[in-house]
Amino acid sequence: MTSSASVSFLNEARRVAIFGGTHGNEMSGITLVNMWIKNGDEIQRNGVETKPFITNPRAVEKCTRYVDTDLNRAFTTENLSAPSKEDLPYEVKRAQQINLLFGPKGSPNAYDVIFDLHNTTSNMGCTLILESSSDHFNLQMMHYIKEAIAPDCCRVLLTEHPLLKYSTSRSVAKHPIGLEVGPQPHGVLRSNIFEAMRLVVKHALDFIELFNQGLEFRPCTLDVFRVSEKMDYPRDTNGNIIAMVHPHLQDCDWEPLNPGEPIFQMFDGTSICYEGVGTVYPTFINEAAYYEKQQAFVTTRRETLAARAIKKAHD
Repeated sequence: MTSSASVSFLNEARRVAIFGGTHGNEMSGITLVNMWIKNGDEIQRNGVETKPFITNPRAVEKCTRYVDTDLNRAFTTENLSAPSKEDLPYEVKRAQQINLLFGPKGSPNAYDVIFDLHNTTSNMGCTLILESSSDHFNLQMMHYIKEAIAPDCCRVLLTEHPLLKYSTSRSVAKHPIGLEVGPQPHGVLRSNIFEAMRLVVKHALDFIELFNQGLEFRPCTLDVFRVSEKMDYPRDTNGNIIAMVHPHLQDCDWEPLNPGEPIFQMFDGTSICYEGVGTVYPTFINEAAYYEKQQAFVTTRRETLAARAIKKAHD
C-alpha cells in the first residue's frame, strides 16, 4: 500500500462516452459505436454510465472525413461560444451541440471520460493519444491498457505542445483519450483493426470499473512519444507537392530517424534527407487525411512520464 500522503485521490469516473465517426470515413469506430448503440452489454460496467455516440452523422452518411470543416479541430473557445446562425459550418454547429451534451468543456459538469475512436492510413498500430502529461488518471489508464494487451504493442502519443492546438472533440471531457488504430484505408473495415480497437476499449472500461471500486493504482512510469514538429512535403512556388515520402521512411512509424537519413524522394529519384537535430521518431507517415493539412508526418521525441498513485476519493 502506498503512503496516503503520496496518493492522488480523484473523483469516480461515472459518466463515460465513446465517440465514433468524428471523421465519417474511419470505419472501425463508426461500426463499433453503431453496434454498441444497438446492444451495449459489452461496454457496460458496474456504476458506470457508458454512452456510445456518433459525433458527425452527416459525414458518416456521406462516408467522408467531414462536411464543411474538420470536427476534430472545431472545439475552440471561439467556435463553442459563437452565436448560433444558419451560416455557421455544420461541424461548428455540431461541436456546440456536443459541448452541450457532454460538457460544457472545462466545467465540473463535463463527462468524466471520452474515448474518441479513429483510424489512420499510417502504419501506426494501436496508438493512445494523451493530451496532458499531468493527467494522472489517463497516465494510469494507459499504463493499465499497455500491460493488459502485452506482448502486443500499444504506443502513447503525447500531443501536448505549446505551438500545436488541436481542439479535439474529446477535449470536452475531464479526461480525454484518443485512440488511433491502423493502417486502414478510409471507407474500409478490416477485422484485425476492428478487433484491436475493441480490445483497447474493453481494457479501458475495465480500468475505470476497478478504479471506481476503490482499487489503488500504484505509482508507475509511462513511455510516450511527444509531438515535436510537423513536416510538410516539398513544394514548388505554386504550392504543388514535388516529392513523395521516401521508401526507406514509408510504413516506418515509430522507428528512429537520424539526421542525414532520407525522408522524401523527388520524382526524378533524388533523395531529400532529414536535417533536424538528434534522433526523432516519425509517425502519421503519409496519412491520407493530412495532405490537405500540408503534413507528410510528425516527428516525436521519446520520454518517460511518472504517474502518481491514484485512488478513488471518499464520498
